[in-house]
Amino acid sequence: MRIPIRALTILFILVLCAAGLFSAARLTIYQAKQSTPIKLGTSGGNVADHTTTYCCSGTLGALVAKNGTQYILSNNHVLARSDQAAPGEDISQPGMVDSNCSTASSNAVADFSNAVKLGGNVDAAIAQVRPGQVTPSGEILTVGIPSSTIATPAVGMGIAKAGRTTGFTCASIAATNTSVTVQYETQCNGGSTFNISYTNQVLVSSRSFSAGGDSGSLIVNSATAQPVALLFAGSNTTTIANPIAEVAQDLGVSFVGGGTHAVNCGGGGGKKPRGAVAKASAMKAVEAKQKHAQELMLDDAVMAVGVSQDEVNDSEAVVLIVVEQGRKLGHEIPAELDGVKTKVLFSDKIRAYGWNESRRQSCSVK
Repeated sequence: MRIPIRALTILFILVLCAAGLFSAARLTIYQAKQSTPIKLGTSGGNVADHTTTYCCSGTLGALVAKNGTQYILSNNHVLARSDQAAPGEDISQPGMVDSNCSTASSNAVADFSNAVKLGGNVDAAIAQVRPGQVTPSGEILTVGIPSSTIATPAVGMGIAKAGRTTGFTCASIAATNTSVTVQYETQCNGGSTFNISYTNQVLVSSRSFSAGGDSGSLIVNSATAQPVALLFAGSNTTTIANPIAEVAQDLGVSFVGGGTHAVNCGGGGGKKPRGAVAKASAMKAVEAKQKHAQELMLDDAVMAVGVSQDEVNDSEAVVLIVVEQGRKLGHEIPAELDGVKTKVLFSDKIRAYGWNESRRQSCSVK
């Protein structure tokens, strides 16, 4: 019986994964097994997040506390298997995707505790730290110890993050107050897809800031190391993140960390932070966005609508509209909405898994 070439290719990848040859050559400090207690901003996930052919992982983002107990913060779709996990399930470092889909070569660092149910306005979950397994200072690889106080995201703010796939990267916030539709899968690298709508999200416009596997990364203000947002989705041109104040409120947690300090983005590839948008211009753009976002997103080609910054005039706010690449718009996008200029960004599908890279790279990533 002949085996199709596609099946042979998949079989070859699985054999390499099992033998440790597919992923071992490309492991970085953000993917490799650490000596305990581990630092965060590292590969990790739920050990039960797998199918017969794939295992999935994301990023263990930050350390938080609740009633005197420390927890790892990441996404629902990373720690809770998209609402399917039971309390007590093992959370490993590195994630299964970087340990050849085996628990034998990973650390069990935490136990899944609880998550905000998908369909709320954040994709967030926590796992209780096992004694001695996570550095109690909350240190994040390359970023350092984050501030224990949070910051409000703002257009033009310089940001940094450490994540499983792209490691340490810097950028600036392109849009806030963003309404966005995000695609999920019911199983690790398979099953059926479904969409969830979010409002008031943070959008980063960059092809290099994140990729699949960075889900769960903590985004901080690069000038102060204050937590700003929780990364959970993206595309080839964008990163989408939950505002951190809403994450902390919904989970009832506070951040473990220290004082404010600058994060060195000299080698992080980020652009220089831009000037602030004028308050009056921002308020006008928010009003226009809120008035027209629902109507704009009735068009299946429109994935997100937010408040951004004019490319030439830093002080002027615009309404950013993200359109799915290759999909025909049902209606032409106006140049202005209630006197506020619009800006169109083209992107592939915004997803909570495997964006901006091969979905079969190293078994599967989130």
